Amino acid sequence: IASARDRQPNSVHPRGFMPTPASINRILLLRPSALGDVCRTVPVLASLRRTWPEAEILWVVQTEFTAAVVAHPALSGVIPFPRSHFRRLLRHPSRWPEAMRWLGGLRRGGWDLAVDCQGLARTGLMLAASGASVRAGDRRAREGAWIAANRRARTGGITHEVDRMLAVAAAAGAEIDPDASLFVPPAADAWWRASAERREGSFAVLATTSRWPSKAWPAAGWIALGTRLVQEGHVDWIALPGSRAEVPVVEPIAAALRDRQIPVVDWSGQTDVGQLMAVIRAASITISNDSAALHMAAGLGGRCLGLFGPTDPDVVGPWRMPDAVLRAPLQPGERPAYRDRSIGDRIMSRLGVDAVYAAAAARLKESGR
Repeated sequence: IASARDRQPNSVHPRGFMPTPASINRILLLRPSALGDVCRTVPVLASLRRTWPEAEILWVVQTEFTAAVVAHPALSGVIPFPRSHFRRLLRHPSRWPEAMRWLGGLRRGGWDLAVDCQGLARTGLMLAASGASVRAGDRRAREGAWIAANRRARTGGITHEVDRMLAVAAAAGAEIDPDASLFVPPAADAWWRASAERREGSFAVLATTSRWPSKAWPAAGWIALGTRLVQEGHVDWIALPGSRAEVPVVEPIAAALRDRQIPVVDWSGQTDVGQLMAVIRAASITISNDSAALHMAAGLGGRCLGLFGPTDPDVVGPWRMPDAVLRAPLQPGERPAYRDRSIGDRIMSRLGVDAVYAAAAARLKESGR
């Protein structure tokens, strides 16, 4: 955590005082996870920077996800949050001293303003620990997180998650800036330029995986789609990303495409967050389940198509990009919960290959690629 600046006399705000640019010197932005949510929180950062152009703005973000935002020019720095290490503290009491030291570091940050964009118990605790004079949060935040805020946004009736977070920023006194641009870290940019696996010609990223089975389009659909995109001349090759845990899902798709003589690079288990951003930035299109790759693509030029089923794109889809969404039809009265693993791919399999291919071709035409 960066050391605190000397506090100015006007950095303590009485109750009811609305912060002004002159009164805010250090800002803490809280949105540690998940990766897709971190990517779509960038308009909040842009809004804070527009309102307080001279302030230091630091972002608490899960350690593994820091590359997603660290290169953003509006950000002064990141505070890595070791979520995996602190997970299930009740079962690991030996880690409590470390957690308290980490929160103590936040407390010593000298914050004038803290903004909780996640609204869960852990970020509510961070918000309280910050000691900021102005602590903004969602009045409807879960797990009691709203208690830590003294500026509470009224978010009832707001549909999209990004608009909800921007309401919290507005409650903090920020002027809204809708810029959702992401920036590839320099090291990842250098990796891409030197990549031995990069092929010549245009390519499509097919993000075939999802943490939740209910969000995943069937493998047969991805194989057929990748084949058509190459055979019908839209792209020259296919890139397949994925985490190490997702290698068993991606490898069979890559093998099936190769059997069909489709040029493919399987990057599953081989790229970090920054490198994935570099791949997506260079792609003609990214076609993805409702996952982090989609939100990266939305912030790296918007050349994307998101496939949705049990989740509502009006709430969690690419922000202000209705043409970048294709949703599987739901039956009358059907309100699926994506965490219900019994759903399997029942809903996502309602998306036919022809429909996805047509939507992808339209997005490629629109982007001029």
